[in-house]
Amino acid sequence: MDRTHRDAYLYLIATTLLWAGNAIAGKLAVGHISPMLLTSARWLFAALILLAIGWKQLKSDWAVVRRNMVLLSALGAIGFAVFNVALYTALNHTTAINVSIEQAGIPMLIFLLNFLFFRLKASWAQIVGLILSIAGIVVAASHGELTRLLSLDLNVGDAIMLVAAIVYAGYSVLLRFKPPIHWLSLMIVLCVSAFLFSAPFTIAEFAMGAGVVPDARGWAILAYVVVGPSIVAQIFYIRGVELIGANRAGLFINLVPVFGTLLSILLLGERFQAYHAVALALTFGGIWLAERNGRRVRNPPPA
Repeated sequence: MDRTHRDAYLYLIATTLLWAGNAIAGKLAVGHISPMLLTSARWLFAALILLAIGWKQLKSDWAVVRRNMVLLSALGAIGFAVFNVALYTALNHTTAINVSIEQAGIPMLIFLLNFLFFRLKASWAQIVGLILSIAGIVVAASHGELTRLLSLDLNVGDAIMLVAAIVYAGYSVLLRFKPPIHWLSLMIVLCVSAFLFSAPFTIAEFAMGAGVVPDARGWAILAYVVVGPSIVAQIFYIRGVELIGANRAGLFINLVPVFGTLLSILLLGERFQAYHAVALALTFGGIWLAERNGRRVRNPPPA
């Protein structure tokens, strides 16, 4: 395995592990900090931290940033604000099983959007790998009892999460158009954009009496999502897409619910079952098959 692929895999596995923690944090946040406040506050604090680190770099890249402000603002609003507003809101109305299954549709949507807009085709091996990895997600989400899926009802939370999946797939595809600027400058602009876009939702949330001021657990959850999913994971995902493309990087998103299951075992004391092993084997096997074929096809250069 060459260094490019090794680095991409490490970035994307770390990304999905942090995102799995984000989903658990969102579930634990119910009743301790409201979803809109959690979203806007995480991007505000993330932006402040990154500005303290990368202010000089942002000034150096400002000419390029200014020329691409509309695109960068859209990326921050779509990928950072809208997705997390939808995710945290969905977790207030539906189960983690439903959310896990719906998140598994993101790679399929990335394939579809890339084909519709850029005519990028997926090979048969990539399609089979995608099906295998989704099968792993279904096994994990249903706890090895596939008949449980028949009891899932599409409620408002499920509908919101499906919108979130479409939104993040669009963000992943649009990353191909980001300008060649330093990652610090990119992250600062995206975080500021996400905060500005999500702030009105927070104001409306409190105006309607649905706002929840964070307690001790709420502040702890906020601290985690600021550092982990908001800063580190987003940087790693952007880098992973740069190295192997959105189609192949998006496939790793199927690890999110699997890692979510494992984190639940570690953090909540649940027992490791045989179906967990089956889910992991199917998911990693699907990624391996798709990646083994994907490495043979040269990624098209970004626009």
